[in-house]
Amino acid sequence: MAAHALLNIAVRAARRAGEVIVRSMNNLESLKVTAKGRNDFVSEVDRAAEAQIVEIIRRHYPDHAILAEEGGAQGEHEFRWIIDPLDGTTNFLHGFPVFAVSIACEHKGRLEHAVVYDPMRQELFTASRGGGAHLENRRMRVSKQRTLEGALIGTGFPFRANDRYVDEYFAMLKAATQSTAGVRRPGAAALDLAYVAAGRLDGFWEMGLSPWDTAAGTLLIQEAGGHIGTLSGEEYRQGGNVLAGTPRVYAALIELFAPYLPQELRSR
Repeated sequence: MAAHALLNIAVRAARRAGEVIVRSMNNLESLKVTAKGRNDFVSEVDRAAEAQIVEIIRRHYPDHAILAEEGGAQGEHEFRWIIDPLDGTTNFLHGFPVFAVSIACEHKGRLEHAVVYDPMRQELFTASRGGGAHLENRRMRVSKQRTLEGALIGTGFPFRANDRYVDEYFAMLKAATQSTAGVRRPGAAALDLAYVAAGRLDGFWEMGLSPWDTAAGTLLIQEAGGHIGTLSGEEYRQGGNVLAGTPRVYAALIELFAPYLPQELRSR
C-alpha cells in the first residue's frame, strides 16, 4: 500500500467535506442544529460532511477503523482514521469564517498522515510521518520564535458547563497575556494547531480536547519541527489538555503555566 495513497484519500475527503460546508453557508438560518451539551452544537452540515468523508474512505479502504466526532468509533483495524468533519461548528453557525476539516490516519496507534483543510481560505495543510509538513506544495516550519516576549499564542476557552479547571485556565490566560505579544482565540483547535505548524502562531494551549480535535494537528506540528505535549510537558496522547509551540516557546509556556496547574495535572 503506497503511503501517499492514504494521504491522497484524506485530501480528497477533506476537500469534498469542505464543499459541503461552503455550499451551506448561504442557508445558515434554515439548518437543523442540535445541542450536544451546553454551548456544544452539531448541525446537519457536520453530519453531511462526515458522511462524505466516511464514504470516500470506505470506498477505498472498507476494512479500516474510523473514529469520528459525530459517528463515534467504528470497526477495528491496524489502520484507523480520526475525523472531525467541521471543527469550529459554533463559528460556522454564526457565519464566522474560521473552521476546518481535520482528518488523520494512524497505523497501529501511530499517526502517519494528516490533513487540515480550511474551506474558506482554501488552504490545505498536510503531513506524512518522515515526509515533513506542507501548506499546499510549500514546506512548513514552525516559527523561529525563541522567547515569550514577542510571541503570538493561540488558545481555546473552556466552554462546557462541567469544565473543572476554569479558574486555573484564566490564571494561565492572564499570565500568557502579560508575557507575550498577544493571545488569540479563533475557535477551531485543528486550525490553531495548523497555524503553529505554519509559523503563524508561536504556541497554543487548550484544555479538554478530543482526539478528533488534535490528531491531524499533532502530526503537522511534529513534522514542522515543533513540540506538542500536555500542559506539564508529558507525552500528549490525543485527548485532554494540550500545549504546543516552537521548541523554545513550548518550554517557556510549560514554565509559565506550572504555578497554576492543579496537582492532578502536573503529570498529565
